[in-house]
Order: sequence, then C-alpha cells, then structure tokens
Amino acid sequence: MECDDARLLAAYRDGDAEALGRLVEKYKRPLFAFLSRFAANPGEADEWFQETWVRAIENMNFFRQRHLIGWLFRIAHNLAVDAVRRRKPDCSLDAPQPASGEPLVERIPAAMLAPDAEVAGRDLGQHIAAAAARLPVEQREVFWLRMDAGLPFKEIARIQRTSVNTALGRMQYALAKLRADLAPAYRELQGNAP
Repeated sequence: MECDDARLLAAYRDGDAEALGRLVEKYKRPLFAFLSRFAANPGEADEWFQETWVRAIENMNFFRQRHLIGWLFRIAHNLAVDAVRRRKPDCSLDAPQPASGEPLVERIPAAMLAPDAEVAGRDLGQHIAAAAARLPVEQREVFWLRMDAGLPFKEIARIQRTSVNTALGRMQYALAKLRADLAPAYRELQGNAP
C-alpha cells in the first residue's frame, strides 16, 4: 500500500476524520469516473460513490489488503454489477413507438461532425463511450478500469476476482469489438479531416 494511504488509514482509525476526507478526495476522480460508466444517470453514480465509501468505512477495521484503491474498486464493482443486473432493459430505439408506430431512431437528428479537430475528437470520444456501453459488463469494466483508472491488469483481475489471463482476454475481446464497432466512425472522421 502507498505510504500516504497507510498513514491516512492509521490516522482515521485513530479518530482523525480529516484523514478520511483526504482519502475520499484522493480517489474521488477515478472511482466516480468508473461508476459513471455503468450508471444510468449522474445521480445513480453519485449514490454508488457514496455507498462505496459507506461500505469501506463500515469495513475499514477489516481491511488488510495491500492496495486501498483496488479494494475501493472492488466495492464499487460489486455495487455497479448488482445494480446493472437489477436494472430493467431500456427501450430499444428500433422498437416502434405506440403513438406514431415509427421507431425513435427515425426521429433522432444525425450527428454532425464539426470541422475542427477538437470537436472531432469529442465526437470520437462519444462514439467510443457509446460503443463501450454496448460491451458485455465484464469487458466494459476491464476496458474502463484500464483506460480511465489506469489500473494494471493484476489489480483488475483482483477486482474482478479472476485470473490475469482472463482480465487480459476480456480486454482483447473488448478491443476487438470496439475496433469493429468504431471502424465506420473512424473512416467518417478520416474523410472529414482537413
């Protein structure tokens, strides 16, 4: 465990509430970014983030692992997976709507690529996020833990309670699916490049 994390945990266990605040602030960005990838809305991600820390605090005296961030991601993983499993499927954009009989996809305006590179990059980021959202949960989780949180595969495997090879395999499957899904968007961006 990082020396700073160990010191802050020890201070919190000795009654220093500010030490816990520093830990929460330190890991806020990667945890919240990870949870946002699985939440239906920002409020749900915020709720999971808070619940992650509630569970961590409740079990802080039992924490004996080497990596605090891995333990926190494991708690967040369990919350997200449980919620995603309970969630009812969203309606399909291709399903005919009761009022008009036409699919919603027909009513959505086409995405327009902006001429400058900044907007094109943002559009590509949106395409990546949308394509990643269609990945199976385990592959999506490995992808975002690696890409957003920058965790090593050994830590990802620990979070998912699987082998490193399985985590690597899930990443390979995710990347292959993303390459196939994003090929048309990439070609479109290349065609619009100055």
